[in-house]
Amino acid sequence: MSHIQPMDRGGQTRALTMSTVAFTVCFAVWTIFSIIGVRIKDELGLSEAEFGLLVGTPILTGSLSRIFLGVWSDQYGGRPVYVAVMLSAAAATFLLSYAETYPQMLLAALGVGIAGGSFAVGVAYVSRWYETQRQGTALGIFGAGNVGAAVTKFLAPFVLVAYGWQTVAQVWAVGLVVMAALFWFTTSDDPVTRSRRARGEKPKSAWLELEPLKKLQVWRFALYYFFVFGAFVALALWLPRFLIGVYGLDITTAGMIAAAYSVPASIFRAYGGVLSDRYGARRVMYWTFLVSVVITFILSYPPTDYIVHGIEGPIAFRFEIGVVSFTVLVFILGFFMSLGKAAVYKHIPVYYPDHVGAVGGLVGMIGGLGGFVLPDLPPRNWAIQKESLFS
Repeated sequence: MSHIQPMDRGGQTRALTMSTVAFTVCFAVWTIFSIIGVRIKDELGLSEAEFGLLVGTPILTGSLSRIFLGVWSDQYGGRPVYVAVMLSAAAATFLLSYAETYPQMLLAALGVGIAGGSFAVGVAYVSRWYETQRQGTALGIFGAGNVGAAVTKFLAPFVLVAYGWQTVAQVWAVGLVVMAALFWFTTSDDPVTRSRRARGEKPKSAWLELEPLKKLQVWRFALYYFFVFGAFVALALWLPRFLIGVYGLDITTAGMIAAAYSVPASIFRAYGGVLSDRYGARRVMYWTFLVSVVITFILSYPPTDYIVHGIEGPIAFRFEIGVVSFTVLVFILGFFMSLGKAAVYKHIPVYYPDHVGAVGGLVGMIGGLGGFVLPDLPPRNWAIQKESLFS
């Protein structure tokens, strides 16, 4: 990994700042169906299974695309690939506003999902600007772009209610085009790409870039990310529908509460990078999994009536999670997931400095697949079944 000289610090800062902002915009587009999908479901009369497929389709595309986008970033540099990703996703998102049937929606959703592949591109691009001892912090800051999910939950409901879901898609598409232009004109190629170009080196073959994927360690990192990121995406997509179905909230309120999960699960990722640099990524992962086990157990526990037969007679009490308690617990879960996401990606440039795009792409792909698979695990219509428990 090339050391960045002081004269390059300006380009380094611009690369990190603009990559993070671009990833925020891309993530907002990637999770757009968490809000507009609820309205589309009502308009088309979709079943729970059809709704789950529609919401999950962009996640699938964004996940599967990460590995080859990561390889291309290693080969040709992250800057041009990043711009191409944003423009492609913008075109698909704009065309989504003209879709009228369910198959057309699914086809457009495949293109929208390309925005999710931006993560692998950004990791490869940003990591090349930083020396090893600062990569955890840098990638943690970049990963905070996950807050784009909260941006969609905060803003999209108001645009949807006022102008319709089609306008949401069009505005988000324009945002991507503007971001692509800003990114291209304010950043420069990373030092490794510039150095290769100056020496006249040709990019490595894709097969050589994929060589590290044979190692078990890489797949272990992917398994960690399946939970800390995949479960985050699944919850980010599923929470508005759950809150509406279980607690009877309107879509605007549900979006605000769901954002209370997305915000800590995103912005604190930068803090997770700092902790990983200071105390080690492995220790951060231990804390993430320990707290997550406790919180997810409490969240999964159904409303229950207890009767204790005491000396003076039966003592009855009830355990039930209300909307306030649910929000607080999800907030804590999101915070620790954000630390875990940063810890996973702290490992990659340390162990595989010349293959960050390929390894990071695979890990990101498996993590993203968690966001596609988890909401569709049986029982499929969790919100409806949970609602019966609360009634």
